Amino acid sequence: MLAQIGAVLVDALASLVVFLLLARFLMQWLRAPFRNPVGEFIVAATNWAVRPLRRVMPSLAGLDLASLVAAWLAQMGALWALSALSGQAYRPAAGIAAATLAAVALVDLIRFSVYLLAFAVIVQAVLSWINPYSSVAPIFDAMTRPFLRPLRRVVPALANVDLSPLVLLILLQVLLIPLAHLRALAGGGF
Repeated sequence: MLAQIGAVLVDALASLVVFLLLARFLMQWLRAPFRNPVGEFIVAATNWAVRPLRRVMPSLAGLDLASLVAAWLAQMGALWALSALSGQAYRPAAGIAAATLAAVALVDLIRFSVYLLAFAVIVQAVLSWINPYSSVAPIFDAMTRPFLRPLRRVVPALANVDLSPLVLLILLQVLLIPLAHLRALAGGGF
């Protein structure tokens, strides 16, 4: 019972940290504005992990690799802690287990990125209806625009209602199916 409680707490905390680090990476990659309450919160909440890595890992072609690597390391740590709590002790000497852990963490980052994009699409769609001039609207617009723009060319508006967010959400759900199989292939034990 205590192991289950510990697993829930580790999973919740690690997921929050990974989502914040991925949000920081995606916001910088997609050039979303940071001068708003959400952007400032994400920077403040992730500086402890990103700043030390930036000293040894500069950005590459505008990509904030420190945020991405910090998210990957946090997910690897979470997977290791969850496997230890479940009684499947991870042995650092086993190279295969370390490679499996790294591969599963990478697939999880892709999966979390899909969830983050789906969240951004939903929030952006809701904001467009209830408060399009919100101070956080530019963040979600910048994060979703590169994915929605190609769909808007193909999917016509129906009575002035943009259906491209709905199509993107369906495509993201479809993308999660092979990612689940890829995660199982990479190492279902984690």
